[in-house]
Amino acid sequence: MKKNFFSTMGKTLMIALLGISLVTFSGCTKDEPVNPTPDPVNPGGNGSNPDPVNPGGNGNSTSNDSWAYLINETPHEAVVNGNTLTYGDHTYTVSGEFDFDSPVTGQLTVPTAFVTFTNIPSGYTEFEAVYNNLLGKSIQGTAAMIPMAMEMYARDAALGERCFNLICNGPATVSEIVRILKTKFNYSQYSPENDQYVQRFLPAATLKGAAWNNGYNPTEPYTVEMVRSANPPQETSITGYGMAYYIYILAPGGWDSFQRQVTIWQAMGSDMYKVFGCASTYTQCKNIYGTWNGLK
Repeated sequence: MKKNFFSTMGKTLMIALLGISLVTFSGCTKDEPVNPTPDPVNPGGNGSNPDPVNPGGNGNSTSNDSWAYLINETPHEAVVNGNTLTYGDHTYTVSGEFDFDSPVTGQLTVPTAFVTFTNIPSGYTEFEAVYNNLLGKSIQGTAAMIPMAMEMYARDAALGERCFNLICNGPATVSEIVRILKTKFNYSQYSPENDQYVQRFLPAATLKGAAWNNGYNPTEPYTVEMVRSANPPQETSITGYGMAYYIYILAPGGWDSFQRQVTIWQAMGSDMYKVFGCASTYTQCKNIYGTWNGLK
């Protein structure tokens, strides 16, 4: 009698365990999320629900950035011809100047310095070549690399942080930029898809022609337009002696106060410029209306 009791109990336990195993297996095959394939035309808000108005970010997000596929570290020769650099089929041109010697009366709203480029650098290899061989040698060139680095950070956070480390004057400046950008390009449980604080299109807002009511789609080739600030250049001892230059990136389509102040710093004896501060380039811009198509 005791033997039959234990035999029956053993069979019952085996059947119960088999049932649990089948349920568990069924749950994994049916409900486990599948990583989606990024769509550059209709970028995903959280990776599973494409949302062209609020494309997805990186960092702690559940999705890969929809433009991460553009990252390419294939090296090319950086060819400089006057004020233009060619890297593969990408070109970058610096033009205009800042007149820091003339006194300023009233508000400066007409751009005098420009950087025009066909594409966002494809990777750190290109970014470094562009900075070292052309753009880093001028105030406007260095300032124009801010939206480039922001876009690269949105595509890949580690890559973008390397870019900021290259163009900024020190780790304190970089950490402050990254602290904000990791929240601007990242969807999470704390910032759902309809959260307008998350603005993947923010780098494009600083480019000519981009506006809230055209989906922040800039004129091509891309152009960063700049003008000097009323503040004259100032000698500073921060991070060693050098000179700080105060300029504005003009971005009338993204902010009510369309002058985005940037401070560019040059160390004494150096022919290269660094970003000293650029907080106004990544502050909240106007809510988007339309579809953002991304940057090339």
